[in-house]
Amino acid sequence: MRILVVTAVAAERDAVCAAAGPGDGAALPGGLELRRAPDLPVALDALAAGVGPAAAAAGTATALTAAALAGRPYDLAVSAGIGGGFAPGAPLGSVVVADAIVAADLGAETPEGFTPVTELGFGTVAHRPDPALVKAVAAAAGAQAGTVVTVSTVTGSAARAAELAERHPGVLAEAMEGFGVAEAAAAHGVPVLELRTISNAVGPRDRAAWRIGDALAALTGAFRTLPGALTATAGAAPEPRP
Repeated sequence: MRILVVTAVAAERDAVCAAAGPGDGAALPGGLELRRAPDLPVALDALAAGVGPAAAAAGTATALTAAALAGRPYDLAVSAGIGGGFAPGAPLGSVVVADAIVAADLGAETPEGFTPVTELGFGTVAHRPDPALVKAVAAAAGAQAGTVVTVSTVTGSAARAAELAERHPGVLAEAMEGFGVAEAAAAHGVPVLELRTISNAVGPRDRAAWRIGDALAALTGAFRTLPGALTATAGAAPEPRP
């Protein structure tokens, strides 16, 4: 099985790769670089594609296209990194696996409130990873499964956090790239996952309370469990391509 892991920044990518030994790199078009993690029971490439859904989608599409043209397509794309957690479901340091990857701000403001593009009659706002795969990965990582919302503007107020929680029952985490990765993966017919470790609470931005180092360490720990979950759980992971 070949896995593409897409993060926003290099620190997240390096935390993913720390689950294995030092690996080599490979250049992609546009100045992107893949880092290959050796010593795992699956082939794992990690890419820091940039912040936000557009950069994530572009980087993911570039990597998926390059792999397909080389005759070595990926079997799974994973959006990964740190993120904000909704209290009380996702405390600092916890791990979340998305059972729904939702674009929280793709739509229109109306007099009645926010309307997603699907209700306007076009587009999509949600991708739902394979439930068996989500269950297997969450169990292996000691993670919770729930909605992860993708935003282009990080939440900075209690009012906005409450609005998101009301519009997305069961939401556990907020990040900025998952929907972009999922859109690119869907266009290539590749299954997708999103895995987040919680560095801060969604709401007022209290940087003194953030635990980025702890979240990055938790990300490494989660990726130590991912290959085993994919290879040892019958029916949970997509079948490798020829």
